[in-house]
Amino acid sequence: MPTLNLFTNLPVDAVVASDILKDATKAVAKIIGKPESYVMILLNGGVPITFAGTEEPAAYGELISIGGLGPSVNGKLSSTIAEILQTKLSIDSSRFYIKFYDVQLALYLYCCLHGRICFHRA
Repeated sequence: MPTLNLFTNLPVDAVVASDILKDATKAVAKIIGKPESYVMILLNGGVPITFAGTEEPAAYGELISIGGLGPSVNGKLSSTIAEILQTKLSIDSSRFYIKFYDVQLALYLYCCLHGRICFHRA
């Protein structure tokens, strides 16, 4: 399950947040090559962030995936997410940083509807 956790120091209203979540979900699914039903996006607005010594608009992201990541994919993901943030929140791409985690299946757990911990099977 690819999971993108985004943080920004800008407040994000519900309409803009919904647009970002939809656009980011489609982008992550398409670029990594996984179904949208496997993608989770979290958006955290109004987080105190300083970047390059200023509190100007900025964002940070972490993307975790079981496979599907690598230099070319990471580059596409980074530029696409930066473009979404630029379009929706006017955050300059030079003020956005993203960290990628390519994890092994055995290390990735999630909580099932059955109330127990299960291994995710992609």
